[in-house]
Amino acid sequence: MTAVLTAVTPADAARRIASGQARLVDVREPDEHAREHIAGAVLAPLSIFEEAHLQISSGEDVIFMCRSGARTQANCARLAARVEGQAFVLEGGLNGWKAAGLPVEADRKAPMELMRQVQIAAGGLVLLGAVLGWLVHPGFWGLSAFVGAGLFTAGLTGFCGMARLLTLAPWNRAFRAVRG
Repeated sequence: MTAVLTAVTPADAARRIASGQARLVDVREPDEHAREHIAGAVLAPLSIFEEAHLQISSGEDVIFMCRSGARTQANCARLAARVEGQAFVLEGGLNGWKAAGLPVEADRKAPMELMRQVQIAAGGLVLLGAVLGWLVHPGFWGLSAFVGAGLFTAGLTGFCGMARLLTLAPWNRAFRAVRG
């Protein structure tokens, strides 16, 4: 039987957290958490979840969260297995929390999330290759094909060369050690 995390509304989650009944665990990656997070949330990224040292008191409920709730639901068995008490998923994730008008801590100076950087870079290169192929020489369409092949390979293998290159960018310095 697959474990299921019970959904909890942002308002109910805020009440449980404030009263000390529950601990909020953010399963997003460090770059996402650094840019915007709920105050007091414990960071335990899915990429290293089993190695994360969760400090959960006996009898304390755990509310897992991500950006929208989808990552949390997709990994509910894995997450629930680490908790002795009740485990919940924050309905709507961080987006739901913000939509409910609840406060978040944001650092707009923190780098944009790495996957968004990859999407912008890949999209820009594909667009550039298409435009140059149309305006300058059809050989530039090879750039679009090269980026498409890289994205396809990343999807198949889980290794994204563009993400690795972007971690070397000066603005991503703080996340080099974490993503190693």
